[in-house]
Amino acid sequence: VGTTRYNRLSDLLSKERTYFNIFKVVYGTFYLILSLLSTSAVVYTVACIYTGCDLTFGKVMTVVPKVWKRLMITFFCIFIATIACIVAATLVFVSIVYFLRDTAAVVPLFFICLILFNVGFIYLSMGWYLACVVSVLEESYGLKAMMKSRQLIRGKLIIAIVIVFKLSLSFLSVQYAFQMLVVYGRWRLVPMVDRVLYAILCFLVLSMLKLFGLVIQTVIYFVCKSYHHENIDKMELSNHLEVYLLAEYVPLKGKDVQLEECRV
Repeated sequence: VGTTRYNRLSDLLSKERTYFNIFKVVYGTFYLILSLLSTSAVVYTVACIYTGCDLTFGKVMTVVPKVWKRLMITFFCIFIATIACIVAATLVFVSIVYFLRDTAAVVPLFFICLILFNVGFIYLSMGWYLACVVSVLEESYGLKAMMKSRQLIRGKLIIAIVIVFKLSLSFLSVQYAFQMLVVYGRWRLVPMVDRVLYAILCFLVLSMLKLFGLVIQTVIYFVCKSYHHENIDKMELSNHLEVYLLAEYVPLKGKDVQLEECRV
């Protein structure tokens, strides 16, 4: 400590840590932007397919900028709720270890709470996923969308948990394969060319899983609406989707369309 070599290594590590933190901030920003774009695009696309609306790439790109603010507010509320859940769970785990550290019940109780936390977090995650769909397809967003998603998910809880668990397991499998084949590939004597190919393959599989998960979320939304006997008027939903394309467009009611047809 205090030597020239130590100071050089300390400065080098400080610079590397600064670069790494900057990279994490830039990565998080791009990830958030791409998540908003992909979520709004996929949800709108699936809804258009469901209602039978004409769909083009240009229409999707026109809609995306008009819903990102609603999704941003919903994402922010989800982020705050996630932090609150993690902090609360951490306090519970620390309290268990601190107050019951000298008893034999600390280990089983800790694992029981860990299992309950994972199940509860999966349940909340499914509700948060549906909140993003609600923010695009309905007028609610933010906390209202989260409350609406919790109401929709009732009755389909088991199916939702199974789907989220399978998707999470798939994501973890791809990340594990990436770490073993790419990150630690040098220690496993994997050639550099193969590591690059494995990285590209993992990226493609992860992207497909992400898009597939967004499609599943939208489908679950329609399933939950049907389960709660909330009739999905395709005409009304179609008009709601058309509003995104024409800001001045006033959607017609179903009865207005029927009267116009009678006059013709």
